[in-house]
Amino acid sequence: MPLKLSLKPGEKFAINGAVIVNGERRGTLVVQNHASILRERDILQPEEATTPGKRIYFPIMMMYLDEAGQEAYYKDFTLRMTEFMDAVSRPEVLLLCVEISKEIVSHRYYAALRLCTRLIEFEQEILGNEPERLSAHA
Repeated sequence: MPLKLSLKPGEKFAINGAVIVNGERRGTLVVQNHASILRERDILQPEEATTPGKRIYFPIMMMYLDEAGQEAYYKDFTLRMTEFMDAVSRPEVLLLCVEISKEIVSHRYYAALRLCTRLIEFEQEILGNEPERLSAHA
């Protein structure tokens, strides 16, 4: 089934790791086959990975966008997830971590990203931070 993206003027998005910018007018893009696609609001820059949840999100995002580098990003993911799980005691959050890990093992990186936004919301709640730009539907 094709994916239809409605794009704002100047909106950035990534397809299989290539960053693309929409022109000056609103546009529509239809992707006919499987591709790894993220909108600008769901892309985290390395310098923005400043919290444990975001340090988990970043390597998942990179595994999704950069198939060639998946092994290195997987190692980073496992390290960050282990650190996070060692620091958290809430059962529902630990269960979420397990669900994210299952998606990773099954190579369903987009689904893992969507779940990971819930980890980021949890840490924002605990730390009292303002919600940030990563959308809940990554």
